[in-house]
Amino acid sequence: MMLRAAVVQTDPAFGEVDRNVEAALALVPPACDLAVLPELFATGYQFVDRAEAFTLAESVPDGPICRRLRDFAGASGTTLVAGLAERADDRVFNSAVLVRPDGTHELYRKVHLFWDEKVVFDAGNLGFPVFAACGTTIGMMICFDWIFPEAARTLALRSAQLICHPSNLVLPHCPNSMPVRALENRVFTLTANRVGHEHRTATPLTFIGNSRIIAPNAAVVAACGDTEAAAATATVDLSLCDKNLTPRNDLFADRRPEAYGLM
Repeated sequence: MMLRAAVVQTDPAFGEVDRNVEAALALVPPACDLAVLPELFATGYQFVDRAEAFTLAESVPDGPICRRLRDFAGASGTTLVAGLAERADDRVFNSAVLVRPDGTHELYRKVHLFWDEKVVFDAGNLGFPVFAACGTTIGMMICFDWIFPEAARTLALRSAQLICHPSNLVLPHCPNSMPVRALENRVFTLTANRVGHEHRTATPLTFIGNSRIIAPNAAVVAACGDTEAAAATATVDLSLCDKNLTPRNDLFADRRPEAYGLM
């Protein structure tokens, strides 16, 4: 099976939600089956405190950002994955939504919080679920989740063929590490990062771009640069997700959990 996928790389202005949403959606290429937008793509990243994040967060799926994503997906026929600040009762999560053209949605809440996120957001409590979409199976991670190989491995063991990865990366290592995540799990990874700068607390941040689609053989099949808002597309061949490495080796059947001493 083949599908057309895109990663959308944005340069949001903090707090300018409507502008950021429309700018991101304007970058989604036409005739895509799936497009991935960055982490916190509508609000910006560097909240000064939890109260500010709570003010800019919204409920899922009834908030205005989700409604706009739903409208766009329905009109374009493109399934969207996008990161946003989610308000749920008195909690606020760094979340990602998957929105299908038929209006249905799925939700992931970031498990591994990075740096000051630990004082802004609640840690994700939904685990690493996998969903049916675009005729295949999709899992979601957010940004810093990448550095924990257990995250991608869990999604792959649960049959995800595509891992959508909304991000706001500031460390330099992820673009070179995602080919390993793709190779060791025989999945496609779609990292949608942002560019630009934020300096709303004592720590200035520069976002590194380099959004990429990686194939199960570790090949970079689409990529953006490190400074400009852009989109990159690739035709994804899901037959490459085959776990048979040789006639005698299956990537998952050959695992020996009893030997790893992890439990």
